[in-house]
Amino acid sequence: QVQLVESGGGLVQAGDSLRLSCAASGRTFGRYTMGWFRQAPGKEREFVSAIGWGTGITNYADSVKGRFTISRDNAKSTVDLRMNSLKPEDTAVYYCAADAQGLSYPSNLETAYEFWGQGTQVTVSS
Repeated sequence: QVQLVESGGGLVQAGDSLRLSCAASGRTFGRYTMGWFRQAPGKEREFVSAIGWGTGITNYADSVKGRFTISRDNAKSTVDLRMNSLKPEDTAVYYCAADAQGLSYPSNLETAYEFWGQGTQVTVSS
């Protein structure tokens, strides 16, 4: 079983930056593919970014490409999402997810991830 705990959410203004962090349990974190998803009010959950294990290959949704950066620290079992140039449309609950099977390419599909955190709220005011 893998437990994920997100932190770092909050209320910011458009153009600001924010860093989300996800702490994971599990002795083989280094072999997990990790992802971030988000769900805005009234909308379905959507892919934001993911990072593979090993090579650290990254994947980003078009809507965040160039503004968000995902990174991981295997020694600390954490994965971060650095969000720059935030927009009101980035407002959502952000979820961390883990794929313990360790897909070779970080998937943008929810079904690829077996474990999920509780989420952290990010609100961007205009």
